[in-house]
Formats: sequence, C-alpha cells, structure tokens
Amino acid sequence: MSNNTMRSSRADLKAIARRAMVDRGLEPDFSREATDELRQLRGPASVAGVKDLRDRLWVSIDNDDSRDLDQITVAEELPGGAVRIWVAVADVDAVVARGTALDDHARQNTTSVYTAAQIFPMLPEKLSTDWTSLNENEDRVAMVVEMVVGKDGALSSTDIYRAAVKNQAQLAYNGVAAGLTDGRSWPPKAAAVAGVPEQLVLQDRVAQILKEIRHEHGALDLETIEPKAVFDGDTIVDVRVEPRNRAKDLIEDFMIAANGVTARFLAARGCPSLRRVVRSPERWARIVAVAEQYGEKLPVKPDAESLEAFLVKRRKADPLRFPDLSLVIVKLMGRGEYVVERPGQTPTGHFGLAVQDYSHSTAPNRRFPDLITHRLLKAVLSGEKPPYGDAELDGLARHCTEREDDANKVERQVRKSAAAMLMDSRVGQQFDAIVTGAGDKGVWVRLLDPHVEGKLVHGGDGLEVGARLRVKLISTDVERGFIDFVQTS
Repeated sequence: MSNNTMRSSRADLKAIARRAMVDRGLEPDFSREATDELRQLRGPASVAGVKDLRDRLWVSIDNDDSRDLDQITVAEELPGGAVRIWVAVADVDAVVARGTALDDHARQNTTSVYTAAQIFPMLPEKLSTDWTSLNENEDRVAMVVEMVVGKDGALSSTDIYRAAVKNQAQLAYNGVAAGLTDGRSWPPKAAAVAGVPEQLVLQDRVAQILKEIRHEHGALDLETIEPKAVFDGDTIVDVRVEPRNRAKDLIEDFMIAANGVTARFLAARGCPSLRRVVRSPERWARIVAVAEQYGEKLPVKPDAESLEAFLVKRRKADPLRFPDLSLVIVKLMGRGEYVVERPGQTPTGHFGLAVQDYSHSTAPNRRFPDLITHRLLKAVLSGEKPPYGDAELDGLARHCTEREDDANKVERQVRKSAAAMLMDSRVGQQFDAIVTGAGDKGVWVRLLDPHVEGKLVHGGDGLEVGARLRVKLISTDVERGFIDFVQTS
C-alpha cells in the first residue's frame, strides 16, 4: 500500500522540485542583487541602428504554453528552386550584460529547469517572457542567421547579423502540424495573417529536405518517451506523451541548420566557439550486441548510417517498443557535452545529428551556452577580442555540461514524483505493461496507459526487454518517485 501523506497537490511537487534543485547545487531563486538590477532596467533593447526586417512574415512555432519565445523564422522562394531562410534569435545580451547579477545567476544555473510543477527560469520572467522574448506584434532586436538552401538541400550562402524583427503570429506545434498535414486546418492566428499559411508550407518543404539530407548522412531516428503531467487546477489528473509532428520537426531542422551556420561562422573568422558534441560511442560494441538481438548486424566500428538504417527498420517493425529501444541506444551513446573548439582544430561533431559543426545558439533565454555564443558573435561582428579567455571558456564548457546534467536529474526526479502522485490513488489496480529494463538491479516496466514507469518487485524472473505482461500496482512513494508493481500474468 501507499506510504504517502501527499495526494495530488502542485504545491507538494513544487516543494520536491525546490529540494531537488538545492540538492544539485542549482539556485531556485534570484538573489536580491539580481532582483534589484531587474527593477533598474527600463525595457526591451532599442532596435535603432540595426538592419530593419520588421516587415517580413516572421512567425514563432513553439509549445502551446510557451512564453519564452527564443526564435522566429521566415522564408523566401528564390529562382531555380532555392529558398532563403532567416532564423531570428532573441538578442538577450542586449539587455543582460556580462558580469551583472542577472548574468551571474544565469551563469550559475546555465539553464532553465522545467519541472512538472514549476518552471525555474534562467532569467526572470519579466525578461525571458517579455523584454527579451520575441513576442507577437512587438519590435525586438535579434541575432539573425540567414541561409540560402538549394533544392538539393545544400547551403549556398550564409550570413549572421543583428536586425530589428517583429513576430507576426505566435503559433503552436499542434495547430501548425494540423495545417501542414491537410493543408486547411490552420490555427486562427495563422489564417488571420495573409501569406502565413503559404509561408509555413514553404518552410516545411525546406525542413523536409534538410532532414532528408541529414538522415542520408546518418542522423539517428530516435524517439524517447517523456510524459508530461496534466493538471486540473492544482490537482494532477494525468500524464501524457506529446508525439512528434511535422511542426516540431520543422523547427528542429531549422535550428540544427542555424546552429551549424553559427559554428562555421565563428571558425571561419578565427574565433573560438562553444560546441555541443556527442562523441563517437565508446560503447559501440554494446550497440552492436543490441542490434544482434534483433537479428541485425552492424559494423565493428561506429557507423551512424548503419545505425540509422537499423533504427528505421525497427521503428517500422515495432512502433510500440521503439521508444524503449531508442532509450537504450541513447544511454549507450553517452551524454552530450559542451567543448571549446579553437581555430584550426578538427571538429568533434555530433554523432546523433550526423553533423560536424554544431553550437547551441538558438535559445539564449533558457540556455547560458547560447548567450555565450551570442557574445562571441558580437565580438566578431564588431571586430573586438572575444569576451571570454581560453581558460574561462574551458571552465564554462565543463560547468555548463555539469549543470545541464544536474537540471536533467531534477526534471527526471519531479517527473517520477508526479507519476507516483498520480498513481497513489490507484494502488491495487491492474494494468497492461511492457518491460523496459531487465538486469542485475531489477526489472522495470512501463504502463501502456497511463504512461508511467515503475519497478517490478515480484514475478520478473526470466522476463526480457519488450515482453508484454499484466501487473498490479502495490505501492508508491511520491517523495522518492518510486512506483512498485508485481506481475499478475
């Protein structure tokens, strides 16, 4: 039976989240100095003196509840089938100066922490959701990545500069995906602005080409499950999985392209850069062994294209179990990390994305590495020395990697606690489940509905990953995020 005194309160999850933040060395609150500094700011950065692109059909596409809008996009068809793409990214540095108390907080946490109960923003909401956010119908200054994409997916020209922009329509993934799917179910905001539906179709066309090119080079087709808590007021009522869709893919592919352009822009001008890398898997032999379990043979040495072909085949053969296979591959590949690349060095690259040049530069409201990159870009554009020395950059790369790992652990802890809270009232009930892990430390199962995962504490002998079974929930522990099952059949 349950040992919880908690039930389904958002306040309880907030308390768990705050404790997890502190335990990991993350600061859940802004200092008095940062708060005082915020009060002294007067508003968004001025758009005077930069290139004016406010007349273009800029749109943002993000989650339904997103308020920190980091990027907006627009496209223009060119002769011969080429398309010019602009990705505008909020110029956070224009408001948050290096070395200030606000910057110190951002530097300490390095990322916003998104928990089921509460968002702990890297920057105060007055900035991240207003003055430094590319909000609808507001004049904002941005760092703009311009790139011409040929009909074959190749980039023929690129540039980066500051510009004034205005978001013409704040859109959400699901609404845009519906319109892209049937060509008519556009969200009201898209339909209300002349030319926006056509703009979205054009952007989608280019994104599909970019994606195809990356996958031909071995970009991995992975799909992991990260359930999101659903609240009715302050009571948790469900956990749901948001599936991928074409609108999410559109933004992902444009951001990957823009981050590649940014990395190469800095390298070409002799400036060090902070790269996001996933190294060639050291545990490749284990990945080979996993493929062999499915009757497939991978090369002895790491090969992204072969691994991608295997993943595509498994997704088609068994979509239900594919997220669990994806999670295994992700763990065996190893975590992403930040490294400094200096002029003349051979890029480490990102194995999962199958790209050699990749920075993080498109989300400066919620990631400190992106703010660092923007400051490096500005130094190049103004002909100044980089604002960070070599040793400082190396230290920041390590710090950002460690803090991102800490933030991920906090988010994962609160997800588990939210799931345990949801299931607390269902102790004794039976569910259909699938085995997601089996080893020396035990057997783990994922329910098919709701999407929660827990440990099989009895009856798991001989079970292998992917096995279907019936389980009964016997206990939960909200504080620790434990959900325990026994096998019934």
